[in-house]
Amino acid sequence: MHTFPDGFLWGAASAPHQVEGNNLNSDFWAQERFMTGADRSGDALDSYHRYREDIRLVAESGLNTYRFGIEWARIEPLPGRVSRAELAHYRRMIEACFEMGVKPLVTIHHFTSPRWFVEEGGWRADGAVERFRSYVQAAATILDGVEWVCTINEPNMLAIMIAEQEAMKNAAAGQEWLSPTLESDKPRPVKPAPPIDIGRRLIEAHRAACEVLRERTDVKLGWSIANRAFETRPGAGEIRRVLEYQWEDLYLEAAREDDYIGVQAYSAQWVGLNGIEPHPVRPDNTLVRTAYRPDALGIAIRHTAVVLPDVPILVTENGIATRDDDRRITYTTAALHSLAETMADGIDVRGYVHWSLLDNYEWGHWDPTFGLVAVDHKTFERQPKPSLGWLGNVSRANSI
Repeated sequence: MHTFPDGFLWGAASAPHQVEGNNLNSDFWAQERFMTGADRSGDALDSYHRYREDIRLVAESGLNTYRFGIEWARIEPLPGRVSRAELAHYRRMIEACFEMGVKPLVTIHHFTSPRWFVEEGGWRADGAVERFRSYVQAAATILDGVEWVCTINEPNMLAIMIAEQEAMKNAAAGQEWLSPTLESDKPRPVKPAPPIDIGRRLIEAHRAACEVLRERTDVKLGWSIANRAFETRPGAGEIRRVLEYQWEDLYLEAAREDDYIGVQAYSAQWVGLNGIEPHPVRPDNTLVRTAYRPDALGIAIRHTAVVLPDVPILVTENGIATRDDDRRITYTTAALHSLAETMADGIDVRGYVHWSLLDNYEWGHWDPTFGLVAVDHKTFERQPKPSLGWLGNVSRANSI
């Protein structure tokens, strides 16, 4: 048995576009119209109106933290026009967390941007960082009392999404959309590494956000990285080091002055002499077709601690896409043991946030179910799964 430190965060996560519904001004909402073979987000899970119900599920389960995002496209629907009503909406979410005894972990940017921002050139535009800085200044006004803030979710994955959105504009009509978070159901080439130029621009944006938030708030600041949990075939060590820099270390090194670094890991992947190896097609793969590798969390934490030995770690996402909730509990149990082993070796981990609270919209697809709670898409009734109560009991005991 491993007992976790007092104050350890135990939580579940969501992202605004994936749960709120009708995010009409976002770039991804506009993109959904052109994604052949993809699902639309539509009403999503109506969490925009049902957020109190979602927070209550977290609180009553025994978890102590809810990670959620605020949506730039709602707060600034037109350039320079900040909606006080939308800021007040997200402040009410924060207040609901306080009321129910749940710590809010607020994400400032989770993949989506306003349509007008993209029309101006998006993250490649000369004024992109200043546009983001202005949005963060508005967001800072509602963060009183919040302890933890994530500036940008998975900038390495965001860089890939930006490149794929650009490629889709130039692709032949009718090309089928496949979310960058999913693998194909047959072997396909591994997606290219995140474009370095976009990555460096996102680093600028992160630093601008940190500057604003340090001036105006008392929050603990960091961002979260999509960890590949690479393993190396014989003779492929140098190839791995190059790929690891492109995929992770560029973004990890940008967090050296941060209060924490977010680790997000789901599966592991081998690097061979020809680069990253695709996940083999196997019957025990997850619903996003990645290998079943709960030990990936420990691998990711250990690599992050090598790059950032002096920065505390917060697991901001970990989970499995499966319809079998017993399998979710088995996976998460093994993942938590791998996390506990890293802490026993002296790595400073401050919390664990499960992805996700709800079975949500997976960037073009509804089929992959990550949630601790199922949702009826017609009535929006929340149906907690046994895994929610199980993880809540882990939180109450503060041990695994």
